Amino acid sequence: MPDMRDVIGVLLAGGQGERLWPLTRDRAKPAVPFGALYRIIDITLSNCVNSGFIAFLSSRNTKRSALRARARGLVAADGAGGIHRGAAAQMRVSQQWYQGTADAVYQNIYSLGSERSKYTFILSGDHIYKMDYAKMLQRHIDSGAEVSVATIEVPAAEAARQFGVIETDKDWRIVGFEEKPAAPKTSPHKATHCNASMGVYIFNTQLLIPTLMADSEDPKSAHDFGKDIIPRIISKHRVFAYNFVDENSKESLYWRDVGTIDAYYEANIDLVSVSPVFNLYDKAWPLRTWQHQYPPAKFVFADADRMGIALDSIVAHGSILSGGRVQNSLLGYDVRVNSYCEITASLIYNHVNIGRHSRICRAIIDRHVSLPEHTEIGYDLEADKRRFHVTPSGIVVVVRQESLIEEPEAQ
Repeated sequence: MPDMRDVIGVLLAGGQGERLWPLTRDRAKPAVPFGALYRIIDITLSNCVNSGFIAFLSSRNTKRSALRARARGLVAADGAGGIHRGAAAQMRVSQQWYQGTADAVYQNIYSLGSERSKYTFILSGDHIYKMDYAKMLQRHIDSGAEVSVATIEVPAAEAARQFGVIETDKDWRIVGFEEKPAAPKTSPHKATHCNASMGVYIFNTQLLIPTLMADSEDPKSAHDFGKDIIPRIISKHRVFAYNFVDENSKESLYWRDVGTIDAYYEANIDLVSVSPVFNLYDKAWPLRTWQHQYPPAKFVFADADRMGIALDSIVAHGSILSGGRVQNSLLGYDVRVNSYCEITASLIYNHVNIGRHSRICRAIIDRHVSLPEHTEIGYDLEADKRRFHVTPSGIVVVVRQESLIEEPEAQ
């Protein structure tokens, strides 16, 4: 395997996540919870640590909760095979906040130069997948590539208008790129599929820096890797696709852009199934995050009509099911489910209190929400729409009232 000391990673973690609204009202998309314990960004951070290289975060989002969530993942990574550092928006080479993915890296160009690394990984902090970046780097070196783009094979009908599509020759050299085409060009290796970009790039650093500088001076550029950088350089440089090798150890490849409430909800609910598609319990590919210092989860009362119980569910530390029933759901830290409650197929974030005799179904309850007794959510969607955000598929999202004072999540 290649020497990962020659690598620097740039993890783009500033996505606003408009399609995940209102979950992104007070946090960036990469800081949205996933799997009760984690944040979306922890998945990519864990990939970095498991691959054994250094990464730093580039973010234009200044919300403190988002930055704190990133810091948690960084602390967890320390000493586990990689050194991780946070870098918020710097504005050192521009008077504007980040204009696109390429600009986000360009504004950290001083950090890139000071590291003196041969190779630079550009990564997105808002996808769910397991990938050994060392394998991709080895292929990059073996092919003599100057730039490599990770791709995943997607049925052409599914990719239409959904993904950036990479066109390659039989040797995987990139010869074309289209952003969300209506009629995607298929792969020479699989005629029914096309090669969709995963938003993961390797650049030879000596090429990346002048390329970013030239792009920054182009007034017509959107300063985006997919839209501008890659199409501009494929005819001049050796740019290759890397076909995704999944570390998830399942029959089908797992890569999810949980960019909508419905997609995000389904990815989470899958985790509590008997054999989930995405495995949180794989010791060969551990997922890391910052762990709150809470006592163990507790389940109390075992009466016939009042039983603290969780079935087919994930319950994080500090949570107490005090005579309430939870099924097919994920509960974060410090959640209180009081007597005679029924929680079904729902995501309950940290520091939530659910009052007695409440019924919750197919809902996402954001942090620091306290529901009064006899609350019903998910059973009358017309009534829910008058109070909460409801998706087309009927997922009800409940967030706390906006406040000028930010609630500390670390307590």
